[in-house]
Amino acid sequence: MPPSSFILMRELLDDLDKEIGGRVRLCIVSLLSKYGKLDFNTFKKELGLTDGNLASHMNALEKAEYVQVTKKFVAKKPNTSYSLSELGRISFRKHMLALETLLKEMHKRDEARKAAK
Repeated sequence: MPPSSFILMRELLDDLDKEIGGRVRLCIVSLLSKYGKLDFNTFKKELGLTDGNLASHMNALEKAEYVQVTKKFVAKKPNTSYSLSELGRISFRKHMLALETLLKEMHKRDEARKAAK
């Protein structure tokens, strides 16, 4: 039977959101959480992604209903911007809380190991 700390770690890992767990999507959701609304070109520039790569991540977040998409024309050019949906905000908070808890548990485990030596 695994130690209870392993079970706790498994539960904490299960709390991480698979839709935003990757580096790019976590960056996208973090930026939207901080700035509220950003356009496609800003993401492309800030994250250093190709059009296709960024579009793929945005489509996945839109399909998961984590982002809301607004399309309009600015100076006669198409402009697509994104914001977090309520579900996206809740999921991001839960994901960050799970990461925080995971880090605290890892720190506790490290401290316990040091004290045992």
